[in-house]
Amino acid sequence: MAEDPHKPAAAEATPSGEVGVVADVPPAEKAVSVNDPPAPVPEPEPEAAEKSEEKPQAVVAAASEEVVVVEEEKPKAVEEQKTITQSVSFKEESYVVTELPDPQKKALDELKQLIQQALNKHEFTTPPPPPPAPKEDIKSEETPAEEKKKDEEEKTEKVEEAPKAESPATETEPPKTETEPVKEPAPEPKEEKAPAPAPAPAPSPAPESSSTETVVVAEVVEKITATDEDGAKTVEAIKESIVEVSASAVSEEPAPKETEKAPATEEAASTAAAADAPAETKEEVPAPPPPPPEEVFIWGIPLLADERSDVILLKFLRARDFKVKDAFAMIKNTVRWRKEFGIDALLDEDLGSDWDKVVFTHGVDKKGHPVCYNVFGEFSNKELYQNTFGDEEKRSKFIKWRIQFLEKSIRKFNFDPTGISTIVQVNDLRNSPGLFKREHHHVTNQALQLLQDNYPEFVARQVFVNVPWWYLAFNRFISPFLTQRTKSKFVFAGPSKSAETLFKYIAPEQVPVQYGGLSREGEQEFTTSDPVTEFTVKPASKHIIEIPVSESGVLVWEIRVVGWDVSYGAEFVPSAEDQYTIIIQKTRKITPADEPVITNSYKIGDPGKVVLTIDNQSSKKKKILYRTKTKTSSE
Repeated sequence: MAEDPHKPAAAEATPSGEVGVVADVPPAEKAVSVNDPPAPVPEPEPEAAEKSEEKPQAVVAAASEEVVVVEEEKPKAVEEQKTITQSVSFKEESYVVTELPDPQKKALDELKQLIQQALNKHEFTTPPPPPPAPKEDIKSEETPAEEKKKDEEEKTEKVEEAPKAESPATETEPPKTETEPVKEPAPEPKEEKAPAPAPAPAPSPAPESSSTETVVVAEVVEKITATDEDGAKTVEAIKESIVEVSASAVSEEPAPKETEKAPATEEAASTAAAADAPAETKEEVPAPPPPPPEEVFIWGIPLLADERSDVILLKFLRARDFKVKDAFAMIKNTVRWRKEFGIDALLDEDLGSDWDKVVFTHGVDKKGHPVCYNVFGEFSNKELYQNTFGDEEKRSKFIKWRIQFLEKSIRKFNFDPTGISTIVQVNDLRNSPGLFKREHHHVTNQALQLLQDNYPEFVARQVFVNVPWWYLAFNRFISPFLTQRTKSKFVFAGPSKSAETLFKYIAPEQVPVQYGGLSREGEQEFTTSDPVTEFTVKPASKHIIEIPVSESGVLVWEIRVVGWDVSYGAEFVPSAEDQYTIIIQKTRKITPADEPVITNSYKIGDPGKVVLTIDNQSSKKKKILYRTKTKTSSE
């Protein structure tokens, strides 16, 4: 699935087709992502390190299951000409405004101005414009001027015909009332609308006006009323006749007689005078004060309120290559989608715990980013698969649960410019349903679109572990459709290299035990605050760990060899030469099926050292993890 060219930085895909990705995931399949602070890219693989920094390439090793680190290629000439350049190897940019390049500062300021104008006009809460009307309706609405002209022509024809039907004495007067209104209102059609409020005084014309004019008006009214089929047109004709008569009456009658006019006529005159009054008279009525700017929240942060809002705006700008108008449109669409989807209500909705083992957050990486795990192999359980993708209602519920999980993760960030606002996403592809499960694929695409459009720049890095051979081939296929920024966040590792790859970005004490680390649920002797020491044992060699002890108490240690298949033993060697060595654990062969982490303890009575021996007789190097602590006897 190719990336949207208008959304260059907001697409990262999860290979297994899972719905657990955040805004920066590519089209393959999504995983979980949140926020990431400024953190340099870790050291590349040995093969990648040997390559020239000027021409980094993707290192792919499918058969050997080597770690595959996708790094950005050298920018093309066209990309180098852009005002705002992207880093060659992904390194999260700063969210501190003062540290931004000038073009980015300018883009941020322009975006703020557009948002402020939209807040003043309440554009975020105003519903989108309705779809265009059918062609027939458009034609009828687009020709008001033509209809007015036709109406005027019909009115004049009726006024000309009306006197002919009356006595000869009145035939000479109507032309005066017809010719004057036709010439005067034609150039200024607006003046015809001004006397609109005068229909009420029409039945009581000024008594002092000439009898012929009065008779003409009355006869015209009766004639039009009797012959016209359109009521609206009849009213307009009456309005014109009354205006002409009243205007002539006012000009011909002396001032004293004007005071004798009926109140209705005075109101008509004042209405006409008001229409002809200068603009200054109209401004005397104070306009109602404009409504206060609306307040819009995204992830609990009000837009334009403080520097936390700058972090959010920069995410949208980076997702659109700092194209201000595109970023502004994306923000408006996101706000509208959040209201339609009901995000605020969704946070409190109980959607069950069926997927707690599919997507979960565990620990942080070496830079402090929360780590989210997407375990696609859980869907190999037929019952869970059916309960998730069985029908449209179930698929919709899973998408809601996934959005809810992501929203809750994002709400934990304070969006401080110097803090953490992204996550690291680990995607486990072992036993993944693959790309050929139709229901799974459908949900993946649907969730991917939502995440790309509404959660930009929340992924610091995508690490794919237990990657099968077929996905490496698939990644090669989709790679040309992904942006360099997206690909620079990707790291791939086969089954034999998964734990070692994770340790490059996540400390072993933070990695769950099922992924080769030492972090376990429940009460343990050690916690994530206890650091782990790492060693690598070469093939067909032995490694010895010595732990000196010099005070009374209880020495506790735990050790793990990733993949085991080695011999392990522990003993205490006293410092005094006349004392014997004490065997704590007899040397034995430990297989991968045995307990992944071994915990031992020894009560110290004399000074000396505890010696741990790892004998690796296999043909592969082994990663050793261990940590120790001394407790008092009371503990």
